[in-house]
Amino acid sequence: MNITQYLTEEHRKCDNIYAEVENAVVNEDWERAEKLFREFKEKTLLHFDKEEKVLFPEFEEKTGIVMGPTQVMRMEHEQARQILNQMEEALKNRNKKEFLSLGESLMILIQQHNMKEEQILYPMSDQNLNPSEMVEKMAELGEV
Repeated sequence: MNITQYLTEEHRKCDNIYAEVENAVVNEDWERAEKLFREFKEKTLLHFDKEEKVLFPEFEEKTGIVMGPTQVMRMEHEQARQILNQMEEALKNRNKKEFLSLGESLMILIQQHNMKEEQILYPMSDQNLNPSEMVEKMAELGEV
């Protein structure tokens, strides 16, 4: 498995969990929504860690590109973290409207972010790094 396949699969897993969260919120099944949201947030943050702690530093070291795509991805990860925290608060307050609105913003950000990674950064990483070694290093951090 290469980097593109491995990390794209993680994107899909997170998307699927979020769809379940959203359904639970729409149905006002708050306990289920909170449990699923915790899982979604943990897995999303783990995915970010794999990129920020393993992939991005290796990519930057190997290519010498430090102010390019990895910087943009880090900034977008930070935006996503902020929205996740706001969503968590909205969920605690059982604020369905606010949660769904924030969720929409997050999904727009994440979809655009994932597309850039899947079409640009991951293929560049597969070309410049050792894909199986990188997947192994990222997998050591845990499973999404």
